[in-house]
Amino acid sequence: MSHGPYIETRDSPTVAPEPGALGPREKSIPRRPDGSRVPGWDTPADLTKDPATVPDPATTIVPDHLRIEIEGYLARYPDPRSAIIPALWAAQRLHHWCSPEAVRQVGAVLQRTPAELMAVATFYDQFETEPVGKSTIYVCTNISCSLRGADALLHEFERESTGRESEFHVRGFECLGACDIAPMVSIDGLFIGPIDLDEVAGILEAVAGGRTHEIFPERQINHMKVADRGAGDTPSHGAAGPSAVLAEGSGAATSDDDTVESTEGDATPDKAGASAGADPRRYSSPTQPSSDPNKDDATEDRATGQDPEDDSL
Repeated sequence: MSHGPYIETRDSPTVAPEPGALGPREKSIPRRPDGSRVPGWDTPADLTKDPATVPDPATTIVPDHLRIEIEGYLARYPDPRSAIIPALWAAQRLHHWCSPEAVRQVGAVLQRTPAELMAVATFYDQFETEPVGKSTIYVCTNISCSLRGADALLHEFERESTGRESEFHVRGFECLGACDIAPMVSIDGLFIGPIDLDEVAGILEAVAGGRTHEIFPERQINHMKVADRGAGDTPSHGAAGPSAVLAEGSGAATSDDDTVESTEGDATPDKAGASAGADPRRYSSPTQPSSDPNKDDATEDRATGQDPEDDSL
């Protein structure tokens, strides 16, 4: 995919659009005319106010399910401060951002001051300290995704979601760690890719209709084949992992020798890309591990023409 050149630097206020796209879009990093970043992350506290104290559990209303979840995190760690991040994450899921009320609720259960909690929330990029849309859509813009059109993809998500900010929180993200499915997006924690520009409008409608997990299931990272059959069974977004899908949807069975048989036909990675409904961009592994760790290098055996059972050479 062809890209227009960046204007000045990658972090400059605007970038040239894709050919045929609507004009330059604003970059997420605000800058002054001289190019320096506009302060925001380091906004000082209002020192004219009295320091906030630890919220009183007797007068702070905390939903029962949130209190139970936070207390569960407290039980996992010897130091209660270790529960701050998961507790704030739980509150953000409930309130959609780390609002003053959410912070007070967390503080009441953890017995920490709002200042300590906000110091954590403002440090990590995925905690929101201002109101945002109901569904969070991160478009990865790091090198692998950028080379495959991520800037144009982010532009398209921003254009299609204009005027619907209460529904969607769209933003670029430095790296989501899924380079193999570039350009990709994270929708409320569900990784999907690659995504084409003409698919953006349909994706937003599916998200608005509560059908996020129906978006291109063959391109969702939690449905992709992995060497570890138990990996991804309990992802943070709550979708069924690969083993659960295999066992539930295709009649897979695990035998005594720990091998897996599927009723979907030949599901080896060599042929998975050619199976019905599969995206050929998703399956590129040249070999399938055997049950014997000494025989896993099937690729090298085929390249040399040696029979893996023949030890005469």
